[in-house]
Amino acid sequence: MPITEFLERNAALYGSEKCLTEINLDLQESHNVIWREYELIENNPAGEYRRDMTWKVFDEKANRFANLLIKRGIKKGDKVAILLMNCLEWLPIYFGILKAGAVAVPLNFRYTAEEIKYCLELSDSIALVFGPEFIGRIENIYDQIIPKIKLLLFAGENRPSFAESYDRLTANCPSEAPKVEITDDDDAAIYFSSGTTGFPKAILHAHRSLVSACYTEQKHHGQTREDNFLCIPPLYHTGAKMHWFGSLLSGSKAVLLRGIKPEWILRTVSEEKITIVWLLVPWAQDILDAIERGDVKLEDYDLSQWRLMHIGAQPVPPSLIRRWKKYFPHHLYDTNYGLSESAGPGCVHLGVENIHKVGAIGLPGYNWEAKIVDENGCPVKQGEVGELAVKGPGVMKCYYKDPEATAAVLKDGWLLTGDMARMDEDGFIYLVDRKKDVIISGGENIYPVQIEDFLRSHEAIKDAAVIGLPDKRLGEIAAAIIELKPGFECTEEEINKFCLVLPRYKRPRKIIFDKVPRNPTGKIEKPRLREKYGVVALVEAETIS
Repeated sequence: MPITEFLERNAALYGSEKCLTEINLDLQESHNVIWREYELIENNPAGEYRRDMTWKVFDEKANRFANLLIKRGIKKGDKVAILLMNCLEWLPIYFGILKAGAVAVPLNFRYTAEEIKYCLELSDSIALVFGPEFIGRIENIYDQIIPKIKLLLFAGENRPSFAESYDRLTANCPSEAPKVEITDDDDAAIYFSSGTTGFPKAILHAHRSLVSACYTEQKHHGQTREDNFLCIPPLYHTGAKMHWFGSLLSGSKAVLLRGIKPEWILRTVSEEKITIVWLLVPWAQDILDAIERGDVKLEDYDLSQWRLMHIGAQPVPPSLIRRWKKYFPHHLYDTNYGLSESAGPGCVHLGVENIHKVGAIGLPGYNWEAKIVDENGCPVKQGEVGELAVKGPGVMKCYYKDPEATAAVLKDGWLLTGDMARMDEDGFIYLVDRKKDVIISGGENIYPVQIEDFLRSHEAIKDAAVIGLPDKRLGEIAAAIIELKPGFECTEEEINKFCLVLPRYKRPRKIIFDKVPRNPTGKIEKPRLREKYGVVALVEAETIS
């Protein structure tokens, strides 16, 4: 059955109950957006805002948008793009697209105008809903995307003249569900790869992928009607939304927090009685750093109901979890592994019962299979490094309009992830590194993640990224970009001394102190670092020769 039926069930069973809350603890820092529906909290000079939505209103808003799309000529299979920051409108718009039988196309809010245009064209989108933060970018490409974009809707106040009002148009549409037949095999959504190797690929998923994510997430984390999920990562990404799908399946509440400051996260958990939080590595590090600096005091918050913290989207340093358990000893913890091509998180996960295996990404998830293969697709021996492959109901249909790229990663139902991994004697899978990030130095394979984990164990280091830089003699050398914790100092000599315990070939040959850039889902943007430092290294290598 399509995922929209879960929403309709919740509206029928729990219609008057709150399902979504949007919280913005500093409206000025959150793009100065002023929403007419925000309610100012009484006696609050700091400007706290929140909006709530019930299951009934959620379903009605989705129905109204679906009916608007159909009225304006959007047919089953047509592509409708979403370009919004996390907000209360996001999910009703997404589900409205699905209810119309159309294909939802979420766009990364960090895209430049040129990237937005590229993704609209690649996905064959003919409609776009965008928010106030993107007026300038859309205006810059307006003449290039029209007339292909037949419906351009603006969600928010102060509508630009070149777009129509989402609020006004949907208000006049019926709130009953349209009669559109949807099957599990019908196209549902196009997500975009992170674009770390250039412009992103368009990843097409069927309705069965979305439904499978609901069951996998709820099975892993046991959401019940009593839970309240804190969603901080961007909803355009599969990770955040697929984790929320566990709340959809269980009919439980969720909070959309606009902001990542440690004090905001802890305050929201305390005041909203949050039970489940999904964090990215940098945010967990920031919380721990703030605690250790004394910027936040845990005794100021009621965190007794917080039962689970889980992390995904990138390798998790074991040292981080050891620090976390020191301050939050009663939390269940889980690591989730997934990718947009596998409908987000869950194809592999550690499991809350396997805390003794911290460092592993875990075992195949609910309804999933996994294996590690060599370059010929044959399983490697236990303990050997190979490419992780997964198989399950959440695997994408294809890279949209790219059969060559699809054929390169889909083999007999198995998805080649591009991640190098190994499996221990208990069947637990450990990520070694991204296939494209492996450094080959003097004939030796160097896996940056291993070195990054080691460097982050240094008391002065907040974050680290290891990349390969060109070298005339060795082909490549490992360079470590190191971001220090606020208030800490460290020299290159100290880092080199710290690394003496590593095998010689794994020791970084170059130390660079700089900020480690990460994308909205927490992944290190290594292409940016290679571009920034690679040219200099190449010139140095040629000069030496």
